[in-house]
Formats: sequence, C-alpha cells, structure tokens
Amino acid sequence: MAIEDMHAESDDNALIAERRAKLARLRESGSAFPNDFRRDALARDLHATYGDRSDEWLASNPVRVRVAGRMMFKRVMGKASFAQLQDGSDPIQLYLQAQALGPSYEEFKGWDVGDILGAQGLLMRTRAGELSVRVESVRLLVKSLRPLPEKWHGLADTETRYRQRYVDLIVSESARRTFRTRTQIVRFLRNFLDALDYLEVETPIMQPLPGGAIARPFMTHHNALGQDMYLRVAPELYLKRLVVGGFERVYEINRNFRNEGLSTQHNPEFTMLELYQAYADCEDFIGLVERMVQGLVDAVAGTRDILYQGRRLNFGTPFARLSVEQAILAADPGLDHARLRDPVYLRELCAKHDIAPGKDDGAGKLQIELFGKTCEQRLEQPTFVHSYPAEVSPLARRRDSDPFVTDRFEFYVDGRELANGFSELNDPEDQAERFRAQAARKQAGDQEAMFYDSDYIRALEYGMPPAAGLGVGVDRLVMLLTDSPSIRDVLLFPQLRRHQE
Repeated sequence: MAIEDMHAESDDNALIAERRAKLARLRESGSAFPNDFRRDALARDLHATYGDRSDEWLASNPVRVRVAGRMMFKRVMGKASFAQLQDGSDPIQLYLQAQALGPSYEEFKGWDVGDILGAQGLLMRTRAGELSVRVESVRLLVKSLRPLPEKWHGLADTETRYRQRYVDLIVSESARRTFRTRTQIVRFLRNFLDALDYLEVETPIMQPLPGGAIARPFMTHHNALGQDMYLRVAPELYLKRLVVGGFERVYEINRNFRNEGLSTQHNPEFTMLELYQAYADCEDFIGLVERMVQGLVDAVAGTRDILYQGRRLNFGTPFARLSVEQAILAADPGLDHARLRDPVYLRELCAKHDIAPGKDDGAGKLQIELFGKTCEQRLEQPTFVHSYPAEVSPLARRRDSDPFVTDRFEFYVDGRELANGFSELNDPEDQAERFRAQAARKQAGDQEAMFYDSDYIRALEYGMPPAAGLGVGVDRLVMLLTDSPSIRDVLLFPQLRRHQE
C-alpha cells in the first residue's frame, strides 16, 4: 500500500471513530435512526414548479414543504448556515438560522456531510438567486458512519466505483444519469414490442439443459431433484416452444449467464432482449431492428447523429448491409473469392493472421475466425452482416439457394455486435442432425458446444410455424447511448474478483 493510501486510510479510520462516537451519544438519547419523518416534496418537483418564481412572489405566496435527503454540502457561518440536501431526484438548498431553530441549530452544527436529514420550512430565494428552504425545523434521520470521498471523480481506481456502486451513485450525477437512461431504454424496448402485439413472457433461468447459444454454462445441483442444473445461456429454445404452442409473437427481457472471460464487452451475467415471430423471416427482422434502433436513438438522444467515445455514428440513413464473405473480402481485397469455402485455403489465411483454429473446424467456422480477426473492428457505422455459415448457426434455417449459409444476420455498431437474428430452423430432422454435430463437438472437448435437447426436438415434431427470432444485447445498447466505454459502467453490480477485506 502506498504511503499516501496509508495516510488516507488512517484519516478515514479516525473520522469513522469520531462518527461512531456521535452515534453512541444518539443511542443514549434514544433518537438514533428514527422512522417517523414524512416528506411531502421532492427537489426536482420544487425546482420545476417554483424555479422561476421570484423571492417577492414566494414571500407573498408562502409554500411550506417537508424535504428529506442526504446532506452533500454544509457551510456554517456563525448564526446562519447553508446545507445542500440530495434526494432521489435532485439537490435542494437549506437555509438554517440559529434564531429560528434554537437548540436544533447547535445540533445541526455537529452533523456531518453524508448524514441524512429531514427538514421543514418555507420556500425562499437567496440573494444569489437559488431556490432554497428557509428551515423551521430539522432532524437527523440517519447518522452516516463513513465519510464520502472528497475527490471521487478523480479516483484512478475505477474498480472501487464498481465495487462500491452505492457510493458512486451518491456522489456521481453521471452514474445516476446512466442508470436512469438504462431504465428508459428497457422501457422503450418493452413499449415498442407491446405496440406490435408481442406477448411478454418468462422462461426458466435454471434449466436441466442449457441451449440457445454456443456458450459455456454455469452448473449447479438441485438437491430435491437430485440432478445437475444449468443457468441459462439463452432463453431461445423455451421461447420457440411457446411459438409451437401457439403464442406467435413472444419476447423476454432476460438475464443470461455464460461462464466466459471478463472484458469491457463481456460480463458473465448480462441482459438480453429475445423475441420470436411466426410467419416472419430474417429480412423482416432486419427491418424491425432498423426501425427499433432508430426509434430508440430518437427517444433517448433526440438525434440520429451520435457521438460515442469520440467517434461520430450516423443512424439517420439506411443501415449498411454485407455478407460475411463480402466483409472478409472488403478487409483484404486480394483474397481469392473462389476459394473462400476451401478449408485448406482458409487455414492458410488463418495462419497468416495468427489464428489457431480447432482441428475439426470446417470452412464455415474458419470463415468466422477470419471475420472476427480482420473485419469486426472495421464495422464502425451501423451495419447488418448477413449470410452466416450453417456450421456456426446451429439453430438458423439454411438458405434454400445456398445451403452452406443460413438466413442469419448480426447487427454491428462501432465494431461490436448488438443484435443477432435469423430465420428459425423448424425442420426437426435437420435440427436433430445439427444437435448431434454439436454433441460430438462437446464430446471432443468443446465446452461451448450445445447439448442434444430431445424435448425441443419433440416440440418441433409437433410443428413450429415458419418463424424468425432476434436477440439484442441490452447492456451494449446502454453503453452506446450513455457513451460508456465498459460494460461495467452500465451494470449496477458487475462481476468482480472477490475483494479480501
């Protein structure tokens, strides 16, 4: 630990001890942690309603309010003091006078920044023009035992913000704004789909077999059933069971769990929007994504010209489209187009780019390895990449005119995938064969390969209408629309290595 950190910790310990002593005195008086104060106003509403009223108007039209919140600032000036309370909406200033408060004023002088107060008084405007509450009575509701950081925004260790999100939210308006925007985004997605007559449903998080994505699952054990269970990697197979059952438009905003690495783009627990529609195809959902994303950008940003991490992104024009093979060729125009499905040629290209594919990887998997290494980061503007190989799309419908590929697309912005959609495979025999291929890969050691799900095959054997499906990464949408560089910035409680206290 650095000497500066040791001094800071020592100072904090002294302050905590001092505050604990204050709390002990409160306990002796029987007034610690009361719960009988009821506020009748929020700061944001007061500013909205009375923010443009003059002090003369407020004096002739007295407005008495009861406010409560955390004291974020305090300035004692003899017989008069100022304090700033922050409630769940906005800050509001208090003006406190010894003459009006009597003994309570002396008590107030001993309270600390971070304490939670309740105050009653009349609205006024200070000489500086700030709307304030002229306090008639004030109470300490919660004694804060830990001091707030003085320079929270300047902390080099951003991990502390993630570990102590509660402090981050107290002191950082930008953090609070990010998570309010997140709620706005989820609400928009839900309203958008509800207006199109989609039915919101809930499917199991704990499943006997994980399916719906190529990913390594988390495993647990159910004692009463005496069997291993898995946290879902995707809700897809359950949602499509519902399409079989006659719910022709369904969606779920869900938490998924994948036992994979951590990065600025990945958290093992994340939020997805998944939806399925009978009698629709890949092309229908490309149009739906474009309308949905443009509407979301309009609602949240108020413009289709977005600045993300210093890069200008344009959502105002029709989104670009290109196939996987077109993307690979665009990254290296010198490639032999005629050999892009030749495994030998593709392995040579992989070696050139320091890619080490699996020994059993076919042409489709090799194409995707190349795409990930050479193409993804180039897709800065909103782009649909389509025609994914069947080998890496075990749940998507093969294209009738070209069985090597499927009717599948992924939507990219700023070099990262935001959505994945395709025309659904509803042929039970083809699906069973693809499950068998996945099971063989799992048997050979691929921990991300899918299980063989016989119940899902049985559901398809009853007949699933032609359909399309879509998954949208909610966390990445929030990153984009809050200008956040890391997924941890948009998760209230991201996964971190356990901290040793």
